[in-house]
Amino acid sequence: MDHEPPAHGQTVVPFRTAVRAWFLISLQTFGGPAGQIAVMQRTLVDEHRWIGQRRFLHAMNYCMLLPGPEAQQLATYVGWLLHGTRGGLAAGGLFVLPGVVALLALSAVYVAFGDTTAVLAVFAGLAPAVLAIVVQAVQRVARRALDSRALVAIAVAAFLALALVGVPFPVVVALAGVAGWALGRRRPAALTREAAADAEDDGPPPVVSDDVLHAEPPTARRTLRVLLVGLLVWGVPVAAVALLTGTGSVLTQQGLFFSGTAVVTFGGAYAVLAYVAQQAVEVHGWLGPREMVRGLALAETTPGPLIMVVQFVAFLGAYRDPGALDPWVAAVLASLLVTWVTFVPSFLFVLLGAPYMERLHGNRSLSAALTGITAAVVGVIANLGVYFAVHTLFSETVDVDRGPLHLELPDPATLRPVSLAIAVVAAVLLFRLRWSVLRTLGVCALLGLVAGLAGLPVG
Repeated sequence: MDHEPPAHGQTVVPFRTAVRAWFLISLQTFGGPAGQIAVMQRTLVDEHRWIGQRRFLHAMNYCMLLPGPEAQQLATYVGWLLHGTRGGLAAGGLFVLPGVVALLALSAVYVAFGDTTAVLAVFAGLAPAVLAIVVQAVQRVARRALDSRALVAIAVAAFLALALVGVPFPVVVALAGVAGWALGRRRPAALTREAAADAEDDGPPPVVSDDVLHAEPPTARRTLRVLLVGLLVWGVPVAAVALLTGTGSVLTQQGLFFSGTAVVTFGGAYAVLAYVAQQAVEVHGWLGPREMVRGLALAETTPGPLIMVVQFVAFLGAYRDPGALDPWVAAVLASLLVTWVTFVPSFLFVLLGAPYMERLHGNRSLSAALTGITAAVVGVIANLGVYFAVHTLFSETVDVDRGPLHLELPDPATLRPVSLAIAVVAAVLLFRLRWSVLRTLGVCALLGLVAGLAGLPVG
């Protein structure tokens, strides 16, 4: 992939200046995609004026349509607009680097000290806070996405399909996209959305104008080159691991599984975590359901995309089944491999599609499909909240299989009062006092620690 410069006919931002800005942005990317996009909005649009408001929203809508973490892909897209391929790689890479380092360290701490009372108590305090964070995510996405009865119906259908019938997540996403596309063709009024793209943008002219297209044409030669290099970079590490450790090793299984999830993670991390949790816990046995919740809590405390919880999943799974490798070596290799196969596709999708999206401003079919998927994401996130609530607030569950229904219900007698109390505190801090996610998690971790040291049943 060539390091082609953009040609907007405008002043080019010095590459070093952009790299410094991307690094500073990466240190502030807490609070999930909503918080991450807000940081980029403030830095790129409001402060530096490197990109206009409508162009920013156009890029964001495309990234939401892609599988993968939309905030990281948005950074990659804007980096490409500013400095071509090298800009996209720098922006997207720096966006995830601090989180990768932090979560790798926290995973090691969990494995080394997770059996101690203090560490378990801290995690037990973090897990209930995640419930309030998921509820907040549902509220935010719903407020933006569900402004018509048809979209509400798609969200409810997605939730019921996942929670009651067990329809595979990729199928739900595909059907939502088709439903949105069909409504856009037959009943466009059913997909009424707020005219966010027409928001006022009163600042000075941005470096990347709203109206001037990126100069790089979407040629077949460029597409094939990017696709070939991207597939090699994506697949060679997995092939090397399979060759060195065997096709049945945990590292190979994880590399293949998370390579697959990377292409179906529509709607960001929240939307796919229920599917990942079900597969990692119930099918592969890499970790327990409550450990999955703790991993999510860890990912919430670190900068970067929430999908980096897969790094924690891989670390624990490989540590417990290292094969011929030393457990610590296997855990670190698995963690880095899974991170690699999760994010390389994100770069590939953006660098492949960005030149085409530059020529598709206002395409109604794409917009309609995106609207349907975004509506379904609300139901998917709600299902994720139910899954985490069941395994965080209750010690035991009961499986119910009756015809097409597949349910996992909590046992009321196993309610954890301390976890419920911490979840209520987190909800008050987030919704009433409007605390940040990081501050809320810190308080809940402290409450869990205090409860654990006091001898209360927190885990």
